[in-house]
Amino acid sequence: MKLAFVLVEPKVPENVGAAARALCTMGFGELWLVNSDLHTRPEAHWLAHGSDHILDNARIFPDLAAVRNSVDLLMGTSAKTRHQRQDWHGPSDLRKLLATKGASVATAALVFGREDRGLSNDELALCDLLTGIPMKVAYPSLNLAQSVMLYAWEMSGLSDSMDDEPEPADENRLGALRNRLETLLPELDTPPEGKLSQWVFERLPLLSDRDIGFVHTLCSNIERKLGPQSRSDSE
Repeated sequence: MKLAFVLVEPKVPENVGAAARALCTMGFGELWLVNSDLHTRPEAHWLAHGSDHILDNARIFPDLAAVRNSVDLLMGTSAKTRHQRQDWHGPSDLRKLLATKGASVATAALVFGREDRGLSNDELALCDLLTGIPMKVAYPSLNLAQSVMLYAWEMSGLSDSMDDEPEPADENRLGALRNRLETLLPELDTPPEGKLSQWVFERLPLLSDRDIGFVHTLCSNIERKLGPQSRSDSE
């Protein structure tokens, strides 16, 4: 599994450089930026301190939707639960969850919002699950680079096992299962905005590698029952 750290429209180039340094010290190298070129600023490189290669190789996306289309698992950081969602996890719980994914996730992305206002509700709605750092007081909040450092440290124990995971087959990936269910559930007269669909998609990222394979098999059986039209739609 490849784990990318995504900064959405950061405001301060020094934070980008400090984030790159945090990733490098914890063994990560994937820094992605949304609608930003701050990684090219001298101030970012001043704080990178030996992590300039991470800034130089940063991937740039026009918006978070483009990131969504590039990963199997999208995790958004939020100070609290949103949209009546119950899938809010602390960093240590998130690490345990990622450890269960095995070969079902080729690329996961952990998304950090803007320094002044975080991620918008629409951006959080794109995420498969939400994560946040429990704090004793609501203010002052953590600096962006501090948040990246905390998550990078927490996830660092996974870095070796992530590198050892085989590349998953496309048909067995979590992202493929999400796309498959988006097509299949309406065939079962389950509207995308319905409570059952909401329940399914909130719990989908919580499944282990083995469970994801099981649900793929279940979908295949349902598609066979529905007939060739459903199978052709899902391909």
